[in-house]
Amino acid sequence: MNALESTSTRPYLIRALYDWCTDNGLTPYIAVLVDDTVQVPREYVKNGEIVLNISFDATSSLKLGNDFIEFKARFAGMARDIMIPIGRVLAIYARENGQGMAFPVSAAAPDATAPARGSPLSSVPAAGGEQDSADRTVQRITGEVAPPGAETEPPPKPPAGGGPRPALKRIK
Repeated sequence: MNALESTSTRPYLIRALYDWCTDNGLTPYIAVLVDDTVQVPREYVKNGEIVLNISFDATSSLKLGNDFIEFKARFAGMARDIMIPIGRVLAIYARENGQGMAFPVSAAAPDATAPARGSPLSSVPAAGGEQDSADRTVQRITGEVAPPGAETEPPPKPPAGGGPRPALKRIK
């Protein structure tokens, strides 16, 4: 089996980070790019994205499958069925410290577009730059990224000695 025939790593990484969050007493959140294939309460979608708490306490019947994330959750006291294609998951991270992983939107997903400019996740460029695989993971960085096609310089290296830790922003 070669790399083109193998299954996506995304659902495995999502499950691993979910387990890491719960094992460490952290609250796993997922950021989702919403389109017609995503079943979520539309009234909570902001700028084409929604962030969902997928902790044991916030969901019931959670299934982290290879193709979909499915669960039931309450929104304003009303039980709703949620179904998210794995390719629409932008990130999974811990609410408490922002540690997690961001993903590019799957090229196979319908209407696959980058997050809207100004979105908290629009500043997450693909790692490796020249690769064109839909299932590669991305690195977290802080700061604004120029729109596609614009000439950009690599971000400056942080000063030796630390500085603030990068973190994903929580989207409400």
